[in-house]
Amino acid sequence: MSVDLNITGGVARVTINRPERMNAVDLATSDRLEAIWQQIERDPSVRCVVLSGAGEKAFSAGADMKSGDKAKSGVQYWADGNPMGFGGITFRDTLKVPVIARVNGFALGGGMEMVLGADIVIAAEHARFGLTEARVGRLPLDGGMVLLQRLIPRNIAAGMMLTGRMVPAAEMARYGLINAVVPAPELDAEVDRWIADITACAPLSLRAIKAMMRRTAQMSAREAAGARLPELIEALNSEDQHEGVAAFNEKRAPVWKGH
Repeated sequence: MSVDLNITGGVARVTINRPERMNAVDLATSDRLEAIWQQIERDPSVRCVVLSGAGEKAFSAGADMKSGDKAKSGVQYWADGNPMGFGGITFRDTLKVPVIARVNGFALGGGMEMVLGADIVIAAEHARFGLTEARVGRLPLDGGMVLLQRLIPRNIAAGMMLTGRMVPAAEMARYGLINAVVPAPELDAEVDRWIADITACAPLSLRAIKAMMRRTAQMSAREAAGARLPELIEALNSEDQHEGVAAFNEKRAPVWKGH
């Protein structure tokens, strides 16, 4: 299987398992990822997603240009592309739980675009990031051109895309794209710390926060504050908001019901 899925303790771990191809994504892998996202969206037990690549060299090198697939290119690719972005994750607004990108190596092209679709990014020190499409006569069509300049300073984004340069993890952290950079042997422990903090929070609160951040980013602050998103209303009307306060006052861990 080109992508592995393991769901344990409310955490869905999605691993692109093509280390011999630097976890590049061919058509079969793309289809498998889309099926996995849909499965996770239907599973109410999932509280958090961790997306990674197998091995120690690459998170993902993006599209597999040596796969032999009869892939679309040019205007046809742009017109018929997955509206959810590369790997079905870059623009995915139907996946309501937090997504952590566990970046264990190169995140290039579409691999970088999948990172841009995550909510939290944890990277090993040796990881490198880049939108390298221009070097092979292509474009970052699956989210890179429009998202990178929204997540880091505009000129930094332009410099990356107009040169195809690969940028070290520590530098990307300074630009604000990465939440934590750690030595490779500490990567899983750091990811687990973030998972523990996420799963300690009320699930409906997290869904509401993610929805508000994703869907109101282009609104004015006043418009965003007044947005009546369904996830927001559900969280405000939930039993969990009362449970959280009660647990705090009783000095115990809250028991979240998710409603």
